[in-house]
Amino acid sequence: MAVTIDSVIYLCFVAILWGATNPFMKKGAQGIEHVKAASFYGQFIKEIAFLITNLKYVLPFILNQCGSVLYFLTLQNTDISLALPVSNSLTFVFTAITGWFLGEEKVHRNTYLGMILVLCGTTLCCWDKLNKTVEM
Repeated sequence: MAVTIDSVIYLCFVAILWGATNPFMKKGAQGIEHVKAASFYGQFIKEIAFLITNLKYVLPFILNQCGSVLYFLTLQNTDISLALPVSNSLTFVFTAITGWFLGEEKVHRNTYLGMILVLCGTTLCCWDKLNKTVEM
């Protein structure tokens, strides 16, 4: 299966959608711990109602799901050995960056080192797959 630069761009966009929405969903779900019901099923229903009526949760969730649809569509034309590392590893990078912008926690220098290593590894994976496509 030929890997194109378009596929890599789409996978990066998937990672942005997944990673950038994670901290917003976490922030939007704040307060769910105060939802109480008498039974397990009642608790489940009240928590679902809390989430689906909360725009601070629903909007990032919808964007996150758009990322999943794009991922599914991109998988049709992309090698799975490239799609998984690129989308999943970059998701962590974008989650850390977005969380830092939202003031979740101070980023430790090991986090920066980890993000640099993830970016280097992802770049090498993409470079390898794109070079194999050019050689064919």
